[in-house]
Parts: sequence; structure tokens; C-alpha cells
Amino acid sequence: MKQNLIGAICLTFAASIWGSMYVVSKYVLDYIPPLTLVWVRYVIAFVVLFALLKIFEAKKSNHSVITKKDWALLAWIGFIGYFVSIAFQFIGTKLSDAHTGALITSATPAFVVIFARFILKEKLTIKKIISVLLASFGVVIVIGWDTNFGTYFLGSIILVGAAITWALLSVYVKVASKGLSSLTITTYAVLFALVFTTPAMIWELQFNELFYQNTLIVLGVIYLGVVSTAGAFFLWNKGLELMDAGIGSLFFFFQPLVGSFLGWLLLKEHLDLNFFIGGFLIILGVVVVTLQKKNTN
Repeated sequence: MKQNLIGAICLTFAASIWGSMYVVSKYVLDYIPPLTLVWVRYVIAFVVLFALLKIFEAKKSNHSVITKKDWALLAWIGFIGYFVSIAFQFIGTKLSDAHTGALITSATPAFVVIFARFILKEKLTIKKIISVLLASFGVVIVIGWDTNFGTYFLGSIILVGAAITWALLSVYVKVASKGLSSLTITTYAVLFALVFTTPAMIWELQFNELFYQNTLIVLGVIYLGVVSTAGAFFLWNKGLELMDAGIGSLFFFFQPLVGSFLGWLLLKEHLDLNFFIGGFLIILGVVVVTLQKKNTN
């Protein structure tokens, strides 16, 4: 029970931090291109995480030995999760808005169920299938039925990709946690993500300029690097280590709740009826997943 409680606290804080990240990133993205911002936050995050890892290892006489198989898994986590998914989140948020970014990516728990079936060999039940359909339909409602392929629609589609790839990350983090500590996984996965992001960042800067002559921008970047990357990534991975992936994924929904509220409060974003209907269906889908998982344990 104590382990589940600690895991729940870690996951709640991580998801809530990411909810605020959408609001902060929406502001910062007006001055720094998305892939460049991802790169900068990873540089900051890796420095913080690596320092903490070395301090932690110095206090322990024995620490995890990383095998070649582990390195390959860490590289995959860094690529599909911290590179592809985070880049999709930033680009999608820039093209749409903060509360849409927070809500659409909250469909992640339903996608976790699908990937857990094939990767973790968890049973795919009727209730789990229904949850995926509910959450997917909720996403469609949020995106809307408009056939105008403008930037908002494109941003929403990209955010769906972010939800799918983050679900993959969550499952593979669970796999990696069987042999490695959460801090080790987070640190080196971020390092690989930094490597993958560098070419994209260099390419992006050829077509964009940086406008960071603003104290708030600097503070925003530091927040994204230290709090929403180093801190939240570690908390999420630690929570998944302590809890079952299916149950733990439910806490991801704190992200849209915080993101939507802050988007309305600070960015004056409008929350229309589709947002609440889609949000309800996503919540319902996630609840179905959680109830099913509890019943099978």
C-alpha cells in the first residue's frame, strides 16, 4: 500500500506539472522554435539529472550495471518518447492551443492498454477495447469534423501522435525498470533524446530566428528544463516503477485538468462544448481501463 501511495503521488505531480507545461510552452514558443526549445530543455535536464545520478551512485556501493541490451532500450525510449513524442507535443501545441494539447495527449492511458497487450502480455478484454474506443471518439470530438486542413487541425493530429508515442514510452519504461533505476532510465534516455534532437534543432534554426530578450522567456525555459523535464520525467518513471502501468496511466489525466484550467486562467483560451464532451469521453475511457485492471488483480 505504501508503495502504491508513493507511486500515485509521483504520477500525480508529474502529470500536473505537464499540465502547466502546455501553458508555459505556448508562451515560450512565440519566441523559440519548437524543436530548438526541446533541445534546450534537454540540455538543462540532462545536466541536472546526470549530477543527481552521480551523487546518488556515490552514496551507494552497488549500482545497476547497464548492459548492451539496456543501452538499446534506453536509446529506444529516448527516441520514441523523449524525441518523437515531446517534439509532437510542442509542434502540436504551437499549431493548436494549450488546452487542446493537454486534452488530446490525455488519451495516452487508453493507448497504453493496447501496447501493454503486445509488449507486457497483458490481457486485452472487452472493457479495455471499449475504453480505447471511447477515448478515441473523445479525441475525434475535440479535433472536430471540419474538413479544413488548417493549422489547428494539423496541430491536433500531431498531438494524437504524441499521445500514441508517449504510451509506447510508458510501457517500455516499465520494461526497463525491471533492471534499472528510474533515475538511470531518465538520465540516459534524455541523453539519447538530446542526440536525436540535435540535427533537427540545427535544421530548424536555418529557417527561424530566436527572440529571447525577455526575462520571462529565460525563466520559462529553465522551468521547462528543470521542472517539467528533469523533475516530471523522473517522477513519471518512478511512479510507473512502483505501480502497475495500466493503473498508473490513469494519473495522466491530471495533465488536461491542470492545463485546461491554466489555459483558461492565464491565456484566456475558450473552452467550448466539444472540449467538455470529448473530455468526458476520454475520462470515461480511462476509468473503464482502471476498473478493469483492478478487477483482474
